Amino acid sequence: MGKGQVTAPGFEEEELRGFSRTVAEIEWLLVILVMLYQVVQGRNDESTASIYFGLIVYSAFVIGFRYFNVYRTESRWKLAIETWVMIIFITWVLYHTGRLDSPLTNLYLLTIITSALTLGKLITLLEMALIAACYIYLGYSTTENSLFWVTNAGDFMSQLAPMLLVAYITTMLSADIRTALARIKIISETDDLTGIYNVRAFMALAERTHKQSVRYGHAYSIVMLDSDNLKVVNDTYGHEAGNRLLKLTVTCVQQGLRETDVFARYGGDEFVVLLPQSRAEGAFEVAERIRKTVAAMPLNSPETHGKQVATSVSIGIASFPAHGEDLAVIMNRADQAMYVSKQRGRNSCSVSGDPQA
Repeated sequence: MGKGQVTAPGFEEEELRGFSRTVAEIEWLLVILVMLYQVVQGRNDESTASIYFGLIVYSAFVIGFRYFNVYRTESRWKLAIETWVMIIFITWVLYHTGRLDSPLTNLYLLTIITSALTLGKLITLLEMALIAACYIYLGYSTTENSLFWVTNAGDFMSQLAPMLLVAYITTMLSADIRTALARIKIISETDDLTGIYNVRAFMALAERTHKQSVRYGHAYSIVMLDSDNLKVVNDTYGHEAGNRLLKLTVTCVQQGLRETDVFARYGGDEFVVLLPQSRAEGAFEVAERIRKTVAAMPLNSPETHGKQVATSVSIGIASFPAHGEDLAVIMNRADQAMYVSKQRGRNSCSVSGDPQA
């Protein structure tokens, strides 16, 4: 996305939280499967004690790592660490249940699928390498003549091949699904004509910024803009020329914004900008810069037959907490200030609370 656009609201955080919940369910599923195996086997020997010891240690890790906030924020590396520990735990269980002859060797598929779905190709490849190393260790420890275990390489590869195939297919499907979902999310949150945010996406981001500002005592400003001559251009040169005017206005506004600012089409010929951590004075400077840029960029399109059509915007500004404690109030006051700019003769900026605003 261009300048003035930021990542879709909470998309990365939502995705990671969803992945984290999935990993937690798989971790406990792994614990349950191993416990069920022990109950069904009904064994009571030294290996059984070792398996239960592993279950206790692994369960303690999951509880401590996940529920006592070892990592306070979700990240892909946190999930990777959890899957690596899963591999170590599975290897421990296999070592005490028959090694490569254990009926639980397919438990490795849990970590492979988890990694492929949540962590991408690189980390999945690293996990496959770790699993391969564990396979070699388990096979090496069961071979009577360990120095010549390499002669069993064919069996080794035949056991790993299905896991490699599962990892590859799952990773590719996950990437395709993630791309499709991201595309759907972008389409649902952007304006078709201009490519900037629509009202729905803007309000989600504005609400989040407002809550953060209330919590941490930060200021923010809302800037409302209205194209002064869209109706005239539509009536005189047609709606295609009007669409070009809207796109030109968007380009001019984006030139004056920071990467952290949020720019959206509010409806018709109105636009709105969220300026995080900006008071009214700073917002006025941004608004003036935008106003001058638009005024200096006349519309020249095929529909105008070579004639340059003057363009301008009327702008209104309101800030938190100076002009209100509620987001809806601040937006309403910015809108009122914009209409004051219209009444002043257009092509001007007004701040809420000015004598005429």
